[in-house]
Amino acid sequence: MTVRWCALLLGTCFLAPSASALAISPDTVRDLASRVGPVVGQAATCREIAQGRVQTIIDQFSEVIRQGSSNTGERDGLIRSFNSYIAEGRGRVASSQVNCQTAERQLAELERSLGQQQSAAPSLSFALAPSTAAASTQPTANLPPPLPRGVSETEIRFGTVIPFSGVRKESARQMKVGIETAFSRANDAGGINGRKLRLIAADDAYDPTKTIGAMTQLYDKEQVFGFIGNMGTANNALAIPYALERRALFFAPYSGSAVVRRDPPDRYVFNYRASYAEETAAIVNYLMKVKRIPAKQIAVFAQNDAYGDDGANGVAKAFRAHGITDPIIRYGFPRGSLDVDEAVNQLKAQKPAIKAVIMIATDRAAAKFIEKTHDAAPGLIYANISAVGSTSLAAELKLLGPKYTKNVIVTQGVPSVAGYSSLVLDYKTALSKYFPGEEPDYTSLEGFISASILIQALKQTTPLETERLVDTLESMQSIDVGLGSKLSFGRAEHQASHKIWGTTLDETGTYQAIELE
Repeated sequence: MTVRWCALLLGTCFLAPSASALAISPDTVRDLASRVGPVVGQAATCREIAQGRVQTIIDQFSEVIRQGSSNTGERDGLIRSFNSYIAEGRGRVASSQVNCQTAERQLAELERSLGQQQSAAPSLSFALAPSTAAASTQPTANLPPPLPRGVSETEIRFGTVIPFSGVRKESARQMKVGIETAFSRANDAGGINGRKLRLIAADDAYDPTKTIGAMTQLYDKEQVFGFIGNMGTANNALAIPYALERRALFFAPYSGSAVVRRDPPDRYVFNYRASYAEETAAIVNYLMKVKRIPAKQIAVFAQNDAYGDDGANGVAKAFRAHGITDPIIRYGFPRGSLDVDEAVNQLKAQKPAIKAVIMIATDRAAAKFIEKTHDAAPGLIYANISAVGSTSLAAELKLLGPKYTKNVIVTQGVPSVAGYSSLVLDYKTALSKYFPGEEPDYTSLEGFISASILIQALKQTTPLETERLVDTLESMQSIDVGLGSKLSFGRAEHQASHKIWGTTLDETGTYQAIELE
């Protein structure tokens, strides 16, 4: 169906004195939506096209939807269908399948054809309004403009796929707490232009085979606007292509892997935290420059999966930066397990003796490795990256006894939760209000910071839709959440922070700040 033929049908709808005279069917409206929606979506993405022109077409089609639906449920279904075709059109421009000159030409053709049809009426307002006789029995108000997926008049829905069961359930719980703390604080302050933020979680048990099912549940059933805080390197390796195919925002995944940091960056993927490569580089520098440990006495204890591989590759890259080309010493263990015995035996047999281990592991596996090597290798330094789950690792080691917390280091993508910066104080105040009794935690602080950045972007995006939100994020050059270090995004920079903080456990199992340089 050509744009002109669509316009002819639309003009007929507008000129009809009432819905009964036209008897337009929902199927006809749905077919029209499939033709008009992409034109509107393409035009809405182009900054050089006045958005008032786009809104006029949307308003006109809203009237067609009203005439073609016999009840509220049918009307809502047609609106959702129209919205999906608008999103399809936006995506065509974003993926360069259609340029803005083409979008302008198609929109102009639609406008001209509508203008010709409406010339038979005294005015557009007359054509859209019911007759005086009909006005007494029919509503006169136009439908509101279609809203994006996941956005209603009262709320904005975001989804997160995290493991509420399995070895990472505590870190997942903390991430959800942090995001919901920031959402609740924003909601109490009026939300996003009056709309409340809502987080809907789906459990994939840290099992990549369940990740797509969880993503589908959130996207298709819950109709979320975008995703935030998804967890797991192998899981995100599957979740990101799913989100990209649907041009859905994938914000601040809890992963420092290269999987979520393409060069150039994927348009819809944004990170808050520093990468694992940056964390392992900071650890290598600390061990070699501050602790004076030679590379041949530094080993890597890494989970056998993409997460472990990414961390191990980061260590190898850091060694090369120090002029060391020898292969790294790596001990592995199966993903999602506590089977660390082989790694323990390898460390015990290593010559010369290992003095420091860089750990790319989950909390319980890391604690088990520390427990089984502590007495066999006195004075061994255990340096963990942040994804280990700081609070849960400390809890596991405290159960073993105070000696097991000695020489345990964890790098962090956020400042100390024991600090007194304005950000940390705001976080603690909000946490105690919305989750009374919940202790401050590094993972929940990261969720709080990530969500706070997203909230700033949402408030600056009008009208709210994914393409405009992405544009807003890419224009945020100086993000102030009270962190004390520079945060920014750009078209070629989708990672806000590159700073690494150092912490070490004391004998009480409490993290103390340390300088890594």
